[in-house]
Amino acid sequence: MSEFFQSFDGTRLAVHRVGEGRPLVLLHGLFSSAQMNWIKFGHAEEIAGRGYEVIMLDFRVHGDSEAPEEPEKYPLNVLVRDVAALIDYLGLEEYDLGGFSLGARTSLHGVAHSILSPKRLIVGGMGTAGLGEWGKRSAFFKRVIDEFDTIERGDPAYFSMQFLKSQGVNRTAARLLLDAMPDLDLALLDNITMPTLVVCGDEDRDNGSAEALAELLPDAEYVEVPGTHMGSVTKPDLGMAMADWLERTQ
Repeated sequence: MSEFFQSFDGTRLAVHRVGEGRPLVLLHGLFSSAQMNWIKFGHAEEIAGRGYEVIMLDFRVHGDSEAPEEPEKYPLNVLVRDVAALIDYLGLEEYDLGGFSLGARTSLHGVAHSILSPKRLIVGGMGTAGLGEWGKRSAFFKRVIDEFDTIERGDPAYFSMQFLKSQGVNRTAARLLLDAMPDLDLALLDNITMPTLVVCGDEDRDNGSAEALAELLPDAEYVEVPGTHMGSVTKPDLGMAMADWLERTQ
């Protein structure tokens, strides 16, 4: 089931739901969508089959959500505010939260700054560099956007460019969004005290060390699944690892 709601600034956002039971809010990766990250490869169905209502937001500029081109629509940490607006819209008082890549860093920012308060947290495809050194990662994606039509096969940015093209991302809006994502002071990870799963592909180093991130979190378990950063999402192991952990910690 899919529906739309207005976020804090009136931007129209899409949310997709599957299953019944305890609410689990899932957030997708950069330039991806709920469909690509959670639905297409069966992760949402796997988790829903364990007794959860899986609630998947399309971030602004992604999926079926609006992609406004006005700079004022991109205040600092705008995605955290969008997730908070979703929680309010659904009236969720007790829920779990999970994210992959951009969704993971958004979740961590929200919890570290006491804006989001899930009972449990799942952090996928994220390491310490993707939090404390986001500026470097952001610069890579800005180059993809700025040099979009001139990037050739063999360039490290080629596959990211192809992915943006396949997802139909509005590049003007995407560049504005990149500037709305600050680094996270890793000392704030001490504020994330709920049980946390850190799950990452065994060939995924895109955002630095996920193991190091798990060690910095007060109550985290680290689980490795097969795949690279983009490849791990396409394998059933990711959804199974998330579902298994949710069962173990309920």
